[in-house]
Amino acid sequence: MTMSLISQREFRNNSAAVMDAVEAGETFRITRNGVEVAEVRPIPRRRRLTAEELVTRHKRLPQVDAAELRRDSDEHFGDERIDATDPWERSRG
Repeated sequence: MTMSLISQREFRNNSAAVMDAVEAGETFRITRNGVEVAEVRPIPRRRRLTAEELVTRHKRLPQVDAAELRRDSDEHFGDERIDATDPWERSRG
């Protein structure tokens, strides 16, 4: 990544070219009366993960015990049901 020092006037007069260069990865320090006052740089982009990387990450997630989670939730929130036809309750058969 390169860095260039340009004046406020250069930036104003050549803003389209500067922005094209920023988009290509260049960083600019802008000066006003010879004093650096700003920096224009590309926004870091997060790399997209491959399907294989996502699967690997998923395999590292902790296992969740649904029954234990339900007990913890009932203990914290209470086990009263608003409606007997709870759509989140899995049938136990």
